[in-house]
Amino acid sequence: MKVSEALDSRFTCRAFKDTPVPRQTIVELLETAKRAPSGGNLQPWHVYVVGGDELKNFKKIIADKLPDNPFGEGTEYDIYPKSLKEPYKSRRYKVGEDMYASINVTREDKAGRLVQFAKNFQFFDAPVALFFSIDRTMQEGQWSDLGMFIQSVMLLAREHGLDTCAQEAWAIWYKTVSEFVGIPDEQMLFCGLGIGYRDEDEPINTLRTERAPLEEFVSFKGI
Repeated sequence: MKVSEALDSRFTCRAFKDTPVPRQTIVELLETAKRAPSGGNLQPWHVYVVGGDELKNFKKIIADKLPDNPFGEGTEYDIYPKSLKEPYKSRRYKVGEDMYASINVTREDKAGRLVQFAKNFQFFDAPVALFFSIDRTMQEGQWSDLGMFIQSVMLLAREHGLDTCAQEAWAIWYKTVSEFVGIPDEQMLFCGLGIGYRDEDEPINTLRTERAPLEEFVSFKGI
């Protein structure tokens, strides 16, 4: 698979099959992804992989906590700016509306939206979960490196016929995640990532988000 094909076919998978993903496949993905760019070769990423019965146990812990804590434990960083300006605000609104429309959940169906939101914390039934963290002493440049590493994992997954769902939503359960997988205090949880095989029969997996035309974000000078 070409890089362009991996980029074009990557999407946020929100419904996985229960088909297992071998440990060796995850090892190969991470071994290759570690060649991602890294300023000063700091390689600031840390990865915690969970699957099998351990993942089932973890999801049960979250499911037991969720009714009394629908918004988790708070976050250690702002997932979005507190005052999201245009055009970013409209883009975020539209993708949410498009997602719920794909499963026929209306804006007035608050219960339906909560049910769908809760699926985040079952990793949408993905058989393998990855959690990514970064040392608290790192700054914006190193967070960028972490993002490039995560994207490398996602593109390599496509090469293996796998799909992924990157989930900053896990940041609201940073205490429980850190305790379960053993993230030390000097590291901060960034996000989770579900990985597995897409369920092509689920309508939510038909969603493909729009992208702005180049004219909105590219400037040329001298070329």
